[in-house]
This record gives sequence, C-alpha cells and structure tokens, in this order.
Amino acid sequence: MKVNAIGGTARSPRHAGELQGLGFAKFQRELARYNVTRFRAQLPEEAPDGAIGREATWARAEIEFIEALRRAIAPLTANLPEDVDGFLAWFEALKDRGPGQGDPLFPFLAEAASLAQMRWFLWQEVAGEAGFDDLLAITQVKMPEQAKLEMARNFWDEMGRGFAKGMHGPMLGRLAGYFELTPSAEDVVPESLALGNTMIALARHRRYAFHSVGALGVIEMTAPTRAGFVDRGLRRLGVPAKKRHYFALHAVLDVKHSQAWNREVVRTLVAEDSRRAGAIAEGALMRLWHGARCFERYRREFRLTMRPSQAA
Repeated sequence: MKVNAIGGTARSPRHAGELQGLGFAKFQRELARYNVTRFRAQLPEEAPDGAIGREATWARAEIEFIEALRRAIAPLTANLPEDVDGFLAWFEALKDRGPGQGDPLFPFLAEAASLAQMRWFLWQEVAGEAGFDDLLAITQVKMPEQAKLEMARNFWDEMGRGFAKGMHGPMLGRLAGYFELTPSAEDVVPESLALGNTMIALARHRRYAFHSVGALGVIEMTAPTRAGFVDRGLRRLGVPAKKRHYFALHAVLDVKHSQAWNREVVRTLVAEDSRRAGAIAEGALMRLWHGARCFERYRREFRLTMRPSQAA
C-alpha cells in the first residue's frame, strides 16, 4: 500500500476504542499509515526522531482497539468446549457457521461483477492484505516445537519453496499490477483497513500471540471457497491465468494448509494449555467479524441484497 508515513512527534491517537462511525474511520486510517513504515528495514541513521515514543503511543492505541474488539465478539465465545476434541470441532465449524461465511458477495463476483466492480473489490482487498508470510513469521516466535514446525512448513509454501516465482506475496502483487492498483489509506474503506490493522496488532503484541494463531488459522480454513469464487470471476472477465494465479492457488492449497494447521498447531497448543483455546477462538472470530463487515460494506457499494439463493 503506497501511503505517506505519519510524521511529527508522537501524539495520542483518538478513537482507538471505537468500532464504527467517523472516529473509527479516522483511527484506522492513521494506524494504516503508521503500519506502512513500522516494520520497514532501516539503518540506524534512517530512524526518524521520536520513533520510540511514537511506537509506544501506537502500541497503547492498538491494545485499546483489540480490547474493544474482544468485548464486541465476547458473546460469540460463550460456552466454548473445554476438551480438546470439542474445541477443535467448534473451531472447524467456523468454516460454515462463522461470521461472514456464505456471503452472497462472492457468487456475485464469480458470476456477474463487471470489470470495474472487480477492480474496486481488489482495490480494497489488496489494501487490507497485511502479508500472511510476515504475520506468520512474527507469530511463530518462541512457539512450542510441534506448532512451530507446522508454521515453518506453511511459511516455506508462502515463500514458494525457495523459488521467487512461487512466492505468494508477489503473486498478489502481479495481479495488483495488472489492475493498476495503488490503494492508499484515504481511498480504501475503513472496514478493510481495520482488518489489516487487526492482523498486524495480533502478531505484533506477544500478549495476543495465540489470538494471532486463531486468526491465521481461520484464514487458511475459510479462504479457499472465497478464493475459488474470485478466481472464477477473474477468469470470466478474461484475466490471464498467470495474473490470477494467486486466487487459483489459494482455492486449492489452503485446504491442505488448514487441515495441517488445525491438527498440528491448534490441537497441540490447546492440548498443552487449555487456556489458549479462548485466545485462539477470539482471534479467529475477530478475523471473521472484520471480514463480515467488509463484505457488507462491499455489497452496499455494489447495491446487492442478501438472498439465500446467492449464498456462497
């Protein structure tokens, strides 16, 4: 995402705990601008004045935002199963019953969206993409051995198994280049920015490390169906196979990733410490909750109405 870095001295961001309205939009745009630069590799002399104070200020604001999200999704985590098998069944059921699943937006994209509408959709999605590979790399730090090994296998796939042409991030970049997508915080809906900001916050703060596990895991589990619909739409609109390969690949590969993630990461982490189940559940639901809000906002843009026959 090409946006300007936040300059000046550290200041206290307002509206961090708001989840809707103008204050919500303002905070998400400011945080998105900051996130563009926060992980950029630098030399010591390139670090801006006040960087440490700015990071502390935004860290506090991120935590306030995540805690507001935890309160918002709390009813969805009531009565979680206490045993490992029961929790895993609950987690896997999110694929069908979680927020945003079966949204009619995706059959519309596959079957009827115009080229301009598809481009607008991708504009939002590219902006909200926080980089699965980087989020995974941060999340796996100091994780238990078995979970860490599966995260490493997943990361290796994200890296194209050592071949640049197979790296997933650049695949999306090639599609963005084909559509000439250059989103900024000013021209992207705040719901999409909030999704990316949340994923970064969960990975960035170690207190939310297991939340990040849940959020990343539910992406792997729910993405294939949506990716398949988007790929169908891109193919219908004449987008070359090499340019739409990102969605074609994720419609298939993430099915295997999800099965391994649930078995090797979610199951083993909860078996080792049952308290982690609540955090994993919250992280997964935060990701789905944001996704559902994005889909609703996109449907308003396209003037779509919910009809059961359209369900994905």
